[in-house]
Amino acid sequence: MTVQQTFATMGRSTVPLIAPAIVAGLGVDPALVGVYVAIGAVAGFLTTMGCGGLIVRYGALRMTQVGMLALGIGLSLPATGLLALFALGAFIGGLGQAISTPSSSHLLGRLAPPRSAPLVFSIKQTGVPAGLMLAGVLTPMLATEMGWRTALLVIGGACALTALALQPMRRRFDVDRIAGHPLSPADIRANVASVLREPALRAMCVAMFSFVGLQSLFTGFFVLYLVRGLGYELERAGLVFAIAVAVAVPGRIGWGWLASHLIRPATLLSLLGVGMAGSAVLAAAMDPAWPTWLAAVAASLFSATAVSWHGVLLAEVARLSPPGRIGSTTGAVLAFGDAGAFVLPLLFSAALSATGGYGTGFVIGGALALAFGLSGLWRRFGTGND
Repeated sequence: MTVQQTFATMGRSTVPLIAPAIVAGLGVDPALVGVYVAIGAVAGFLTTMGCGGLIVRYGALRMTQVGMLALGIGLSLPATGLLALFALGAFIGGLGQAISTPSSSHLLGRLAPPRSAPLVFSIKQTGVPAGLMLAGVLTPMLATEMGWRTALLVIGGACALTALALQPMRRRFDVDRIAGHPLSPADIRANVASVLREPALRAMCVAMFSFVGLQSLFTGFFVLYLVRGLGYELERAGLVFAIAVAVAVPGRIGWGWLASHLIRPATLLSLLGVGMAGSAVLAAAMDPAWPTWLAAVAASLFSATAVSWHGVLLAEVARLSPPGRIGSTTGAVLAFGDAGAFVLPLLFSAALSATGGYGTGFVIGGALALAFGLSGLWRRFGTGND
């Protein structure tokens, strides 16, 4: 599951990471990157809302394979250079990539020991920074040496090969699937209603919206910010990005260990929300005169908070889910994350078009994370409930 999460993340982040080369090659407005990210988020929203029944019926591993194939197709279409196929590729790829987390949560929720679940989920979620790190190094290099079209085809092919590599494991891990499970739109409404009725799950939905939204700004715009806002060369920007997301690997494991042993997961998530806000403001304050190491430190602080919380939150969602409904509940909560990944990039693009600068967009994303963090800390400490 860590491996498939790595390649799924690499696939979804490829276009934003080589956006400077694509923008220069096609002569398009950089703000269109936000539109691309938003289209993928809409597709992800549709997937996560409706994937619960598909996972139960066909199995978590089978749906992971389908998703990786869709992601490979979604990356191949933009290689034509046609803007319409960029949009279609973003949609198909978003449909595929979004199934990765609900499927893996379904498997781990069934197999992981409850006490160690935050740590286990966090280890699995290291696939996200691992994918971002690999993409940050490989995709700019491929785009520079072989062209951005080839970069898209290479990463798309790797995603398709991942789907094939999972096939030998399917019989072992899809033993709980129910072949005759009915698929109905009513299941989607029931899943959303169930998470909104439960206060603790409702709080996780709010966290997912603000945290995924801010993460989408980091993964979707940070390299573009370094190149077009601060004057970095693409490969230098990719190196800073790769260093930053490398920090998220021990960061995720560390947060998972803390949530398993020392701090309540909900409290830790609130603290991380406050940390994200501070990191976003620091990123907005970056200056072209800063040395590379200082820029890497600022980016690493952003990554250690905004790209490192997933295992804690997903394990908490799994703990709060009804028996046998972990995949469905996770999908419903993740749908709010996809909504955040849709709304915040559009707000970022609007701010970029209005001001010509990148800092305002990061501050907007940080403000939402700060609101969640402070409200959560108030509920736990300000009211005397913790």
